[in-house]
Amino acid sequence: MSEKEKSLDRKPAQMDLAKFDAHVIAPEEYEDLPEWTDEMFAEGSEYIGGKLIRRGRPRSLSPKEAINIRLSADVLERFRATGQGWQTRIDAALKQWLVEHR
Repeated sequence: MSEKEKSLDRKPAQMDLAKFDAHVIAPEEYEDLPEWTDEMFAEGSEYIGGKLIRRGRPRSLSPKEAINIRLSADVLERFRATGQGWQTRIDAALKQWLVEHR
């Protein structure tokens, strides 16, 4: 067994969290800390009044619901063959059917 394989077989080291939390950073340790960049701050979480401000895409007013559905193999194959977004295209086809069959 190689050294690399042996190192992968080891269990993760246990850490004394109380000792870790009690450590106070000494002035000479500040050199080891990286300087914060604007990019680092931009990726951080923002709190206002103790509440996390979410980023990214806003929540939809009409979110889709996850379900299980059984489809014919040929139907599924044809939609999957159209590439990424095939589930959205199935949804659009069903919406179109609803419009046509009021």
